Amino acid sequence: MQRKSKKKVQSTGKKIAVGAGIVTVSVAAATAASYLLTRSLVKVALDREAPKSSVRSKKKLSGSAKSGAYYEQREQAAQNLQNGDSMLVEIASRDGIKLIGHWHTCAHPKRVIIAMHGWRSSWTKDFGSISDFWQESDCNILYAEQRGQGASDGAYMGFGLMERYDCLDWVEWANQNGCADLPIYLAGVSMGASTVLMAAGQELPANVHGVMADCGFTSPHAIWQHVVERNLHIPYRGINGAIANDMCRKKIQIGAKDYSCVDALRQCRVPVLFVHGTDDRFVPIEMTYENYKACASPKRLFVVPGAAHGMSYLVDKEGYETVVKQFWQDFDA
Repeated sequence: MQRKSKKKVQSTGKKIAVGAGIVTVSVAAATAASYLLTRSLVKVALDREAPKSSVRSKKKLSGSAKSGAYYEQREQAAQNLQNGDSMLVEIASRDGIKLIGHWHTCAHPKRVIIAMHGWRSSWTKDFGSISDFWQESDCNILYAEQRGQGASDGAYMGFGLMERYDCLDWVEWANQNGCADLPIYLAGVSMGASTVLMAAGQELPANVHGVMADCGFTSPHAIWQHVVERNLHIPYRGINGAIANDMCRKKIQIGAKDYSCVDALRQCRVPVLFVHGTDDRFVPIEMTYENYKACASPKRLFVVPGAAHGMSYLVDKEGYETVVKQFWQDFDA
């Protein structure tokens, strides 16, 4: 009886050991899969050279198909802006990155706009549609090419965390080149909107009179979570947030959770115009509501029914122009 009991104990022990081994292997595999997925998504978010798979799935990332009349209008407007007259400008950012801008001037400028485009986009695509309105409204315009994109240097994009300082460098350039007596407005679309909103939390020159933010997100971490869950349909618990934050910090010296538009807007002292379309599937309109609520300075909100991501101006030009003109009228002086 004692020998049989001993054998049964040994057998049970072996089963427990095997089971524990399977669990250990499963946990290790899950951890490895989570790490690889996290690393891949951070590369898609920040690296200049995106993985080929992300280029092919950009429509899925944005949550909307890029087709229809509005997108065709935007493509034509982008081409028109590309072919227009402008002066190529080059500056060095405070961390030594070469930044490229395109300077459009008018005969009798009333104000200056510093325009920051979005993630994996371009200055022509994001501002081609509205450029004629700005120029006809007597604006000098600096279209920046964001770091890590286009002709500007940099291996990484920063989701506004680094670009907010670039925005201030462009303001300094404008003031050193004959615009110190003109009101300056910081304008952005998508990641560019979050860039100018984050910049608004810094100490700004006195002639920066306002910010115009079209479909900006609240923070890098928040938009990553939204895209992963809603557009890619991957449970965010499969992403290691701590590792993503560390990877982000290694690439751009600041973590994805270390600063946000909400943080900046609580300190903001310049007027802000928030714009967003109700049908935005890339940056949800709720993020603009959250930013608007956090804003401590004079603020305006313009919501465009039916507008997809970055399409508010094309969907309602008259309404958009009316709101912007009123914003300038109230805050130019």
